[in-house]
Amino acid sequence: MGSPGSEIFNEFTKLCKGLVLILVGVHIVVQLIPSSLTYLALIPARTIHFGWNLITAGYIEQSIQGLVVSTLGLLFTGKLLEPIWGSKEFLKFIFVINFLTTVCVFITAIALYGVTRQENYLYMPLSGFHGVLAGFLVGIKQMVPDQELPRLKIKAKWLPSLMLLFSIAVSFFTPESATYLSTLIFGTYMGWIYLRYLQRKPESKHRGDPNEDFAFSTFFPEFLRPIIDLIASNFHRNLCGKSEAFIDTLGYSLGSAPLPGSDPIEASRRREKGARALEERLAAESLIAAGKKSEELQINGTNNV
Repeated sequence: MGSPGSEIFNEFTKLCKGLVLILVGVHIVVQLIPSSLTYLALIPARTIHFGWNLITAGYIEQSIQGLVVSTLGLLFTGKLLEPIWGSKEFLKFIFVINFLTTVCVFITAIALYGVTRQENYLYMPLSGFHGVLAGFLVGIKQMVPDQELPRLKIKAKWLPSLMLLFSIAVSFFTPESATYLSTLIFGTYMGWIYLRYLQRKPESKHRGDPNEDFAFSTFFPEFLRPIIDLIASNFHRNLCGKSEAFIDTLGYSLGSAPLPGSDPIEASRRREKGARALEERLAAESLIAAGKKSEELQINGTNNV
């Protein structure tokens, strides 16, 4: 009979366990060869010459605390999202969000240097998987928005917002906020952009999720949503060059009839699938816990006899 730790580890997907090995392996390399951080992490002043940093930086955890958070976050969120998205789409999501987030962090660092003239923005090594983890929270928000977390009584749709609110609050008291805050913000935003506009739906052959329950304003409290909707619609129309009529021609709707992939029925079906997957996971974990407790009681009873 396997140990409880091995049984729990076997529940995670092979892809997630493989990605964890990569994170751990790269962390060990950086610890054994500190100079490798110069070539693998994002250092904005050197990125022009070391362009691969835009890809590699997202898989480097410089601290053991960051490594633990990233591995646990990857294993548990992947256990929910990968069965729903599929391994190929799950891996694609990680690669795209990691790359886009790192590009945005690079541009932000250059902009901050231009405003402040502080060279630490140019030479501070930036890295970490937490941008992708922030994107995973957006995926959970999309799949099971009304699912309450056990004990916390918090609905899953608020996870990205609460994570950002907590991170911004902590940034006022920690000087290291520059190393993680922009990554979390852009990881969340890029995750929403990808799921909202780019992710392909195999069942409908259309991209994105135009459902109103997944609009950008849903990251904010109810009383702010009318203002956010107004700003977001103007920003989308002026900078992206897409009017509502043009969006309709891309496949979200045709006249008054919604196309496959954009109607509320499909969105509801997708969320039911996500909720069912989560419930199955929780039920399996409950059965395992109950079995272990029964086994312990039997062992104790035998010892007492």
